[in-house]
Amino acid sequence: MLDRAARPMVSLVDKYLPDPYIFVLILSLFAFIAAMVFEGHGPMAVIEMWGNGFWNLLTFSMQMLLVLVTGFMLASTPLVRGILNRIAALASTPGQAIVLVTFVALIASWINWGFGLVVGALFAKALARQVRVHYPLLIASAYSGFIVWHGGLAGSIPLVIATDGHFTADLIGVIGTSETIFAFFNLAIIVALFIVVPMVNRLMLPSEEESTYVDPAVLDDEPDTAVTINRPADHLENSRILAWLVGFSGLAFIFQYFMNGGGLNLNIVNFMFLFLAIILHQTPKRLLGSLHEAVKGGSGIVIQFPFYAGIMGVMTASGLAASISSGFVSMATAESLPFWSFISAGLVNIFVPSGGGQWAVQAPVVLPAAQELGASIPRVAMAVAWGDAWTNLLQPFWALPVLAIAGLKAKDIMGYCLMLLIITGVIISVGLTWL
Repeated sequence: MLDRAARPMVSLVDKYLPDPYIFVLILSLFAFIAAMVFEGHGPMAVIEMWGNGFWNLLTFSMQMLLVLVTGFMLASTPLVRGILNRIAALASTPGQAIVLVTFVALIASWINWGFGLVVGALFAKALARQVRVHYPLLIASAYSGFIVWHGGLAGSIPLVIATDGHFTADLIGVIGTSETIFAFFNLAIIVALFIVVPMVNRLMLPSEEESTYVDPAVLDDEPDTAVTINRPADHLENSRILAWLVGFSGLAFIFQYFMNGGGLNLNIVNFMFLFLAIILHQTPKRLLGSLHEAVKGGSGIVIQFPFYAGIMGVMTASGLAASISSGFVSMATAESLPFWSFISAGLVNIFVPSGGGQWAVQAPVVLPAAQELGASIPRVAMAVAWGDAWTNLLQPFWALPVLAIAGLKAKDIMGYCLMLLIITGVIISVGLTWL
């Protein structure tokens, strides 16, 4: 059984995986040393690259913080809590809870990665309030759905190359999503993961004696609905009219946005979450009470994302990321290039966990190689996308919102994610290479 196979990985991660903040500091030092040793840059030059890149993810950092905050606020509304609890009631055993949360997370992440992260974590908490289940594996299962995001509707790489005037258009032209997201090989990988990931998560469920449970009362974040009017300003803080005027104005914008052909992205997901939360909380006071609870878990995002931006600056400016890609690509044939692109992307993603940033680094390497070898350019592009998504099971960067919502540490879930990393790596490699 996989629960026995997962035990050594869970134990290893529990003992040796540090807090994600320590992890990013160690990665920073590794990037410094590698840039000096392999690319020949001096210490001060590397530090300058790091410092110049340190604040390049400020917009993205705020977006990720808002993913956590707006998602939490929306989920804490009575309506959404009721919906999540009703769906969670479909599970009556620990195994059913694990499978159900995995399916929900996979579906939500395929639609939009930010949506998937928040919905998966919040649904896991709803399940934990209903079913007595091993909590670390439940949260790991919620996070495991994230693996499909780059092969889904919001995958940044396939959407970039499908956009007129993208930065490699003069090299490869515009490649429609029918050749990437909706290509047979990509859909086959998605279907396989929808079958295998829930099955693996279920098989990793430990016995009742070895399980770690959480008190449902700890997860109960029922908002305070008491209304007190002691001063004139309290009328404004408890005004439904004020909240609804602003909230429905936001919904009107969203309706017009989609009528004009707009698509899902991180900003519009956060916008929808925020204005739905404003309406469903009914009063500004209730919304602010939910906000107060939500921001408690955002500290990891605030402190760590600038360090990852600094690492990205070193990896790109020093040429280290391009060298990693070139090293793998040099071993490739037309048939094996997607596989080596996938592996190199997975390695680069550990240091540069950003789909868009990673494509900017790897595209100038893998695309000319694909043209020279006569390999399929859409398949190679999706190989980079899948490599970026794959090692997120090892890299705790993207897990921070999930962990903040769940109240766990990275070491609590990464042992299970490591087992999934191995199994899903085989599935994705087969799909990219032989389908």
